[in-house]
Amino acid sequence: MKSILLKLSILTLIFSVSLQSKAQEFQGKAYYFSKSTMDLGRWGARLSEAQKKQVMARMKNRLEKTYVLSFNKTESFFKEDEKLDAMSGATDSWGKNFAQGDSYKNVKDNALVQSQEFYGKKFLVKDKLQKIDWQLGSETKQIGNYTCFKAMALVPSDELSWYNFSWDKLRRQELQVDSTGAVKESEIKMTQVEAWYTPQIPVSHGPSEYWGLPGLILEVSADNNTMLCSKIVINPKETIEIEAPKRGEEINKEDYQATVIDKMKDFRNNRSGRRRG
Repeated sequence: MKSILLKLSILTLIFSVSLQSKAQEFQGKAYYFSKSTMDLGRWGARLSEAQKKQVMARMKNRLEKTYVLSFNKTESFFKEDEKLDAMSGATDSWGKNFAQGDSYKNVKDNALVQSQEFYGKKFLVKDKLQKIDWQLGSETKQIGNYTCFKAMALVPSDELSWYNFSWDKLRRQELQVDSTGAVKESEIKMTQVEAWYTPQIPVSHGPSEYWGLPGLILEVSADNNTMLCSKIVINPKETIEIEAPKRGEEINKEDYQATVIDKMKDFRNNRSGRRRG
């Protein structure tokens, strides 16, 4: 009897370890296609339709991109698929200063590590994950072989693209400072985010800044950008190594934004000085 109980205990332990091992091994890759639209504004209103098409063709590198998200239960690594992007033509050196770098997220530790390169200098941005207060809905739709549920959120616009820069953002910041140098309170600009996630892949990951839903995010739209998952590979034969970037000057998101803004102020002032000269 003791021998049978001992065998059962050993089998139970082996089965438990096997299940734990399988859970730890769960991993996959999701491939996303990102497409953005661009408002040409008052300048664009003066262009003919043919000229507008030429401008949009030259901007294709910046407006259409392909990304890969590698993930396991707790970690993910998101990067631009440079191999596919290289097929689209000339490089966009200006745009690369404000593009999202390789991004590592750990949902268990609430940690973000992202590599950024700005005017030839490498930065290693370490911070907490962007907090997103998702509102879960009951609406569903099919994306590939997966049933997806809708979720909505309002997120501060500047936090969604903290690695980017816009002259509008700089103007808004400068308007917040009065004649005495004090910072005036201003309304925080918010962006509405629409996401579609699938509980069939039970991880809290997603592309870019997005995470925190009870399933992998397969589609997400915010402002003028949409990311759609085109392919998913679960538990590939080759083990996926997920590691945080390691190279660059360590900095947090707030200080990185300040660094970019200071540099762009210098760029603007130097250009204005040359014009006056």
